[in-house]
Amino acid sequence: MALNLAKEANLDLVEVAPEAKPPVAKLIDYGKYKYNEKIKAREARRNQSSAEIKEIRFRLKIDEHDFEVKKGHVVRFLQGGDKVKVTIMLRGREQSRPIGGVELLERLANEVEDLGSVESYPKQEGRNIIMTLAPKAKKVHTQSEQRRRGAESRAERQARQAARLAAKQESMEAQKAKVEQGDAGKATAAEAEAKAKEKTELKKTAEIMKESVASQAEQSKAKADKTAAKPASKSTKPAAAKPKSAAKAGSKPKAKGDSE
Repeated sequence: MALNLAKEANLDLVEVAPEAKPPVAKLIDYGKYKYNEKIKAREARRNQSSAEIKEIRFRLKIDEHDFEVKKGHVVRFLQGGDKVKVTIMLRGREQSRPIGGVELLERLANEVEDLGSVESYPKQEGRNIIMTLAPKAKKVHTQSEQRRRGAESRAERQARQAARLAAKQESMEAQKAKVEQGDAGKATAAEAEAKAKEKTELKKTAEIMKESVASQAEQSKAKADKTAAKPASKSTKPAAAKPKSAAKAGSKPKAKGDSE
């Protein structure tokens, strides 16, 4: 009869309490029921605690600055709701006198007592002394909070990466500008050298032309002097020949008269 009712209502007959007497069944939409169960399981997973145990390691002979840095990590883990396992690593003769490591762990526990309490007191295990701190205010991290923190960390990483890229680009631009300035300086030096060389060549050319002009002037002067000396020698010769012709002319008539 229940099956007939389910078919008439276009629903599914689902047994919800099979161990009951009589068994309990419901008329429901099974697909919608599975979807709702899936949503509930997802919400339950989101609300699960994600606390972890973090570990910090010390050396027995740690300086004050390093101790403060390590303590800062412990404080951050406790504030995040995580347990912290603090380990003191002993070396050589330090293993025979672990009291110094115990005192160092007690000092750390006293300085972070506002945030965490000692869950496991210091004890030596082989070469190490171990103490566990538990946060006083346990914080449950849901998956949504984890995603938010992950997004924040990604944003921080991207910001750091962008800053590094900007610094790198700025450095490259500065180096490029420096190279360009160097090239410009080299070009200016090359131009100055070329100009000096050209000036020297022009000076040499001017001296050569000056010497050539002087040589041509001397040759012209010598030629002019030679040309001026030639007409004077020619004029002396006719002057010496004229008396001979005059004598010849006078002697001829005289010879004719004698014959007459």
